[in-house]
Amino acid sequence: MSPETPTPPRLTDEPALLLAGLVDDAERLAGRAASGRAVVGLTGAPGAGKSTLAAELEALLAGRGLLAGSVPMDGFHLSNAVLDALGRRGRKGAPDTFDVAGYLAVLDRVRAGAEVLAPVYRRDLHEPVAAGTLVSGPGIVVTEGNYLALEAQGWGPVRERIDALIHLEVDEAELSRRLVARHQAFGQDRAQAGHWVRSVDLPNARLVSASAHRCDQVWRLG
Repeated sequence: MSPETPTPPRLTDEPALLLAGLVDDAERLAGRAASGRAVVGLTGAPGAGKSTLAAELEALLAGRGLLAGSVPMDGFHLSNAVLDALGRRGRKGAPDTFDVAGYLAVLDRVRAGAEVLAPVYRRDLHEPVAAGTLVSGPGIVVTEGNYLALEAQGWGPVRERIDALIHLEVDEAELSRRLVARHQAFGQDRAQAGHWVRSVDLPNARLVSASAHRCDQVWRLG
């Protein structure tokens, strides 16, 4: 990051207070958009809590009649069969193991105001599932994922399609603890989980952290 690159404000507070402010900002953004829609993104390392926070945000928006839908980045994981064919299964979750072009195309349709069916990722199946979520009507569309602020490997244009982007910051030691527990919950033993976290998850986490300057705000949840 060059000295001229602006640093996004860092906010530390309870999630409910931060989310309430984000909902107000998103409503204003949607009101100014020609399509009546705004896209709000949550990004951060694997294990940062993006999915949990996204669900809380969606519930708040729905309660105020502002939720148009969600487009999770993980829905654009390449299938295991394609990853095997490309020789990338051993680092699933890295930037080049997603259909970035497909994600961009869906975000473009969302921003244009179209009714959109988007894929979701099923952790129990370890596979993406087509047409798993619907975006319809005016309001806010929530998207979350690791690489929303990444500039390399074709991800740069994603940031241009997100009206408000929040980076979730978590210490690496805490990320490691959460990720080992997550992998164990999905069937790996502790040694396998630890190896995957060290060799795949943490390198990806550092890549994500290096892109935080492209976000509008950095949140460290209290």
